[in-house]
Amino acid sequence: MSSDSPTSGFVAFVGAGPGDPNLLTLRAAELLAKADAVVLGDEAHRPLLRHCREGVEVVEDDLVKRAKHGQLVVRLCEGDPMLFSSITEEVAACAAAEVDFEIVPGVPPATAVLTYAGIPAASGVPEFRIVDAAQEQDWASHAACPGTLVIYNGIGDAVAIGKALIAGGKAEATPVAVSSGGTTTEQYTVVSSLGRLQPDLKHAGFTEPALIVVGEAVGLRDKLSWFETKPLFGWRVLVPRTKEQSRSLSEQLVAYGAVPEEVPTISVEPPRTPQQMDRAIKGLVTGRYEWVAFTSANAVKAVREKFEEYGLDARAFAGLKVAAVGDATALALVEFGVKPDLLPSGEQSSEGLVAEWPPYDSMLDPINRVLLPRADISTDTLVAGLTELGWECDDVTAYRTVRAAPPPAPIREAIKGGGFDAVLFTSSSTVRNLVGIAGKPHNVTVIAVIGPQTAKTAEEFGLRVDVMADKPSASALAAAVAEYGAKQRQAALAAGDTPRRPSQNRRGARRRAR
Repeated sequence: MSSDSPTSGFVAFVGAGPGDPNLLTLRAAELLAKADAVVLGDEAHRPLLRHCREGVEVVEDDLVKRAKHGQLVVRLCEGDPMLFSSITEEVAACAAAEVDFEIVPGVPPATAVLTYAGIPAASGVPEFRIVDAAQEQDWASHAACPGTLVIYNGIGDAVAIGKALIAGGKAEATPVAVSSGGTTTEQYTVVSSLGRLQPDLKHAGFTEPALIVVGEAVGLRDKLSWFETKPLFGWRVLVPRTKEQSRSLSEQLVAYGAVPEEVPTISVEPPRTPQQMDRAIKGLVTGRYEWVAFTSANAVKAVREKFEEYGLDARAFAGLKVAAVGDATALALVEFGVKPDLLPSGEQSSEGLVAEWPPYDSMLDPINRVLLPRADISTDTLVAGLTELGWECDDVTAYRTVRAAPPPAPIREAIKGGGFDAVLFTSSSTVRNLVGIAGKPHNVTVIAVIGPQTAKTAEEFGLRVDVMADKPSASALAAAVAEYGAKQRQAALAAGDTPRRPSQNRRGARRRAR
């Protein structure tokens, strides 16, 4: 066997981990990146294909044959390939055919799911025992386990297993946790005891894969639970933005435990007639302007692309004063190599920018003209405010925002039917366009908006605004929704209720305790 790729090809049996695709080992990701063919093993492993090169084949069998023809074949295996695995015969077939193979360990559910459930598997106990209920077991001997007992494949017989452990001498009050969907945002854990398994699991709706954990370590879950207690754990959140803009927002939502669904509602395109922007860039270089005001990251991107088209860079801003409407726009400028001279210290909006903009002074300002590269549907607030301060504005269309195509039918149905727990509106146009292409969100869905203008538009469309960011940035909006989710969770617990996601409150939603 060899861990290096032989010229004749080889088969890699790769542990896919416990469920969270981010718990893949570096070696597993490396092999997936080199693979000619991948055997998924389970459809749940499909997200791991993101590590593969374009054009990789997804196959079901013929591992040996493909390796004989020089291919590197990755066979994904649940958890760790050598722990309660069924690959023994496949490995033996490789050996018999003299095909090189490698076995890459994976993070096993036995430890990972417990960690994600806040249960210290082997802390302060003399033994950590893992058993497979699919095989014949002597439950009396397992009842004598002085530490933590983890049971695979036992959910269908959980009550019977509990009774057998009690019959073997285990106390009825021994803590038990049952967890399914481990390490994913579908993770669902019920804490019980051996004597109460039947009533506590009666309406739980567990399916495999699930783990049963028996032992005093379960009692520490209240203090150590960190994953299922995230403020937006399991929330399905609609992010109606352009793909490019939504990436960092989605990453932040994932950190809060949410499942973001990016639905493009706006497509950013160049202006229909580029001559206006061409003249503006020429004027910017030749000293026509005293100020340039950017009201969005898209405006920065449009100017940057024009600069690149003309072979210019950030040095062309020398001698100019630059304003940014908010933090996200300022960040886009800094990435371009331009540090803004003016950024609102209060409300990050056109109004906030005008409030701090200096009036034109003919003694101090050699030029009285301001360049405003903006979207084609921008409001006139900034122009009116600057004109009142004595400035002349060149209001230039730097880009167009057009409505995207409608999302797939299941997404539209989830929006209107209450399948989403929250929707995050980052501009008035996202409100108009989402309603236009997919309809109004269900009334159980939490409506979160980036600022007052977006809130006003949402209310005009008959939407109840639940959350508004304290400043107009996508990051602040995500944080505000997380704070809202945390307060809802705390209120439920204080009332003695089980925390529920908003979508679970709609009529006909599946009800189960978390």
